[in-house]
Amino acid sequence: MKPIQIHLIDYGMGNLQSVRNALELCGCEVSVSADSTKLHDADALILPGVGAFPEAMNNLRQRKLVEPLRRAVLDEGKPLLGICLGMQLLADSSEEYGVCRGLSLIPGQVRKIPLSDGLRLPHIGWNGVSIRKREPLFLDINEGGAFYFVHSYRFECDQAYIAGITDYGVDITAAVQKNRIFGVQFHPERSQRKGLHLLRNFVDFVESTVESEVKREGTC
Repeated sequence: MKPIQIHLIDYGMGNLQSVRNALELCGCEVSVSADSTKLHDADALILPGVGAFPEAMNNLRQRKLVEPLRRAVLDEGKPLLGICLGMQLLADSSEEYGVCRGLSLIPGQVRKIPLSDGLRLPHIGWNGVSIRKREPLFLDINEGGAFYFVHSYRFECDQAYIAGITDYGVDITAAVQKNRIFGVQFHPERSQRKGLHLLRNFVDFVESTVESEVKREGTC
């Protein structure tokens, strides 16, 4: 089987090269583009992100990526991984700088982290993650393993979609999951061995998805 094709969505706000390097270490062929037609050709999509939610959504709209991205994920069933701000964009809305609509791929809202016990924002540094759903992202990753976070807002959603939790005075959703749609609040590309392991798990999931679809098409 040929290497899977992962497409990094370039909307002007992602740490693209670091994510690309990490994925290539996992044996993937990686493309990076703002061209919406590339979404259809890929086996899976990654939406990275650093910055503010409203600017990110504005950039996605200006590059005419919102509806093609939703079609690729919801209609074509492309696996999608959102990273940091990319995970928050999966929500219905954010309150950052006023209410702003998101991609509405996983029901939820993004709200500012309520501070307690003298903690400050942004939340920066290494935090352990309590795993709620082990497969596929956290397969063979130890409970409480630390990942690197940089953010001031958290994804609030139904427990059914939460794959991991971290603690910063309050519970913070560290990972979300709905069908083939995934998101992580931390940066796996900056989380050393555990981060690479998580990305490899995502790649393995994509490979298994592609294999299943090839087999199904072969029996039609």
